[in-house]
Amino acid sequence: MKEKVERLSSKSGGAISFAEIAQQWLDRTCATLKPMSRKRREVAIKALKLHFQTSVRTIAKSHIEIWAAKRSKQVAPRSFNMELETLALIPGYAAREGLILDNPTTVVPHMKLPKAKIIIPTKAQFATLIGQMRAKPFAAEAADFCELLGYSGCRLAEAAAMTWGDVNLDLNNFTVTGGEAGTKNLEARTVPLFPPLERLLLTMRKSLPETPRPEARIFGILSAKKAMATACKKATLPHFTHHSLRHFFCSNAIEAGADFKVIAGWLGHKDGGILVARTYGHLRDEHSTMMAQRMTFDLAKPDNEPANVVRMATATA
Repeated sequence: MKEKVERLSSKSGGAISFAEIAQQWLDRTCATLKPMSRKRREVAIKALKLHFQTSVRTIAKSHIEIWAAKRSKQVAPRSFNMELETLALIPGYAAREGLILDNPTTVVPHMKLPKAKIIIPTKAQFATLIGQMRAKPFAAEAADFCELLGYSGCRLAEAAAMTWGDVNLDLNNFTVTGGEAGTKNLEARTVPLFPPLERLLLTMRKSLPETPRPEARIFGILSAKKAMATACKKATLPHFTHHSLRHFFCSNAIEAGADFKVIAGWLGHKDGGILVARTYGHLRDEHSTMMAQRMTFDLAKPDNEPANVVRMATATA
């Protein structure tokens, strides 16, 4: 306690408002954040300022509890957790600067997030979606964009930033850089040029009037959201999103026999496949069950044996 009191600044700590220290924290701490990450913090701070219109030193644990009880009923769990996390970081910064003694936000736990249901397009649905988008001339580029998402596993921003120079036909791979903003983990990755993706890119390049410059972006659009929504509605498909096509890529990779660690590398995950296993493990179980039905190497041949089963030859005495 003595050390904390000695660290406490008497210059302006009693007068500085929560809004001021929040802006100071944002400018000093979040300067290196990616634009979208900084935007989320800014949105959270804007909401917090409405509830904490006082000096940072007067905020007590009881104020945090009252805020949490009220705010948890107003916003979704994800938004609440973002605001709570931001609220914890700002007083923590104030404590390090000697403006307050302790961080009062430690009394409130995070809200549990509901497990979102993953909607994965089937191959037939994917074909229908792309076909519906190509039925409209203005949606042709959007259809190419969606095909690339489904064949590459890239995130939306990664696909939008891809240039022709990122594609290496000689080495049969492509590099995901994320453009100026970078990838989600700020690390570029090199991924094999999967056959469907290679065919798509070759077709797109042949349709161009001249050879594209390496720095030229492959797509002139940043999103196919509206075209996808219209196509899904007209074809009576579920409401697929850009991320649904990333799921589509993963499901096909699993069905093709790729292991979780390899898929994680293609997706840009750094956890060695843990997230992929947790998210898509049920697909591997279903695929395993289907493959198990082909393990018919016993002597007795069932009447309903599928035509595509090749029986193993048995040894004779």
